Amino acid sequence: MEKTTQLSVMGGGLVGCLLSLYLAKQGYRVDVYERRPDLRRTDIGGGRSINLALSDRGWRALETIGIAEDIRKVAIPMYQRVMHDKNGNLSFQPYGQEGQAIYSVSRGGLNQALLDLAEAEPTISLHFQQQVMEVEVATNKVTMLDTVSGQEHHISPDVIFAADGAYSMVRLSLQKTDRFNYEQSYLDYGYKELTIPPAADGGWQLEKNALHIWPRGQYMMIALPNVDGSFTCTMFFPYEGDPSFKSLQTPEQLTSFFQEVFPDATALMPDLAQEFFENPIGSLVTIKCLPWRHSGKILLLGDAAHAIVPFYGQGMNAGFEDCTVLRGLLEQHQDDWETIFQTFQDVRKPNTDAIADLAVYNFIEMRDKVADPRFLLQKKIEAKITAQYPDSWLPLYSMVTFSPDLPYAEALANGQRQEEIMRVLMEHIQKEEDYNKPEVQEYLQAQLA
Repeated sequence: MEKTTQLSVMGGGLVGCLLSLYLAKQGYRVDVYERRPDLRRTDIGGGRSINLALSDRGWRALETIGIAEDIRKVAIPMYQRVMHDKNGNLSFQPYGQEGQAIYSVSRGGLNQALLDLAEAEPTISLHFQQQVMEVEVATNKVTMLDTVSGQEHHISPDVIFAADGAYSMVRLSLQKTDRFNYEQSYLDYGYKELTIPPAADGGWQLEKNALHIWPRGQYMMIALPNVDGSFTCTMFFPYEGDPSFKSLQTPEQLTSFFQEVFPDATALMPDLAQEFFENPIGSLVTIKCLPWRHSGKILLLGDAAHAIVPFYGQGMNAGFEDCTVLRGLLEQHQDDWETIFQTFQDVRKPNTDAIADLAVYNFIEMRDKVADPRFLLQKKIEAKITAQYPDSWLPLYSMVTFSPDLPYAEALANGQRQEEIMRVLMEHIQKEEDYNKPEVQEYLQAQLA
């Protein structure tokens, strides 16, 4: 039965669209307001899109709305990291057990698919080029700007869901209320999108089913495959210093630097200079705040509540998991928004804080450690432990990426305990065969059996 409560979702991106579909399936009428034009009918302009790594938490959310199989057709499984050193030598690190993968998907393609689903729902109304200017928190009166006409107008929904991103205007209004805690921190790094085009025959110029990393200590580049044979490359680079975005000012400086540092990739990037100087630099921000709710009338979720840096591939997956958790609470508590929002915040806040911290840590790992022989040896030893003690040991990455029932906070705690075990263990290990030493096996037996 259709319910009379007026719901507004601010933001028509990935999380906003998914949430609107969940709400519609619960019998609510939903208005979705998006600041940008309809990306299905307008070229929004590229140059700032990190390809998404869709993993188990995200797939679970897509399966519940029946879109998972359609997305799988345009998603490319990545079974491993491939590290490229300065001489073009490759080393390989599987992401999980045999057959486990994360999936490269186009942000725009996935958003379009979700918009199509939302538009097909008779109880969802999509409103584009509608920008939130301010929310009067006491009354839920929202001042909106129609960016086409330049005219302001007002809406007063019963409940507002803020899925309007890291720079949420709804959250900005909440920040002006008493006892609202807000913290944002930027890395001293920005990112820039570059491209490796398809081969002449339309195929992929690098291993297709892998996430490629060029780790270089204080900076790095990654590449994710696309269905058209290209790779979307993202260069994570300091804003200032030498080298940095600031220090590379001419095509000659850029080409010289890339040929020295990323020689195998540079040979595959004919438009490097044009893309580097034309594409914008994106910033990398972590946002934590509390509360996420105001009485039973406003709720923040996705990046509006907990923006994270992209180095664990969990930003979208965490936002989708928000929707999964919220869906369960809606079924359990019906129209009791106060209880739904409070419980949602209590459940999700510790977990989104955990994945935010893990994402920053994983930047250091990807940038520095994946090129370190000791680190790679430790990963091989961890794989042996997993095989020997499958019920007691799962690598942290697998806990986060392939264990959708395990909360992020528990994964972090388990990972910290395992890291302490590895710290002691690696004192006895210089090569892979040392795993069989009696003292190594006795220590593992004492810790894990």
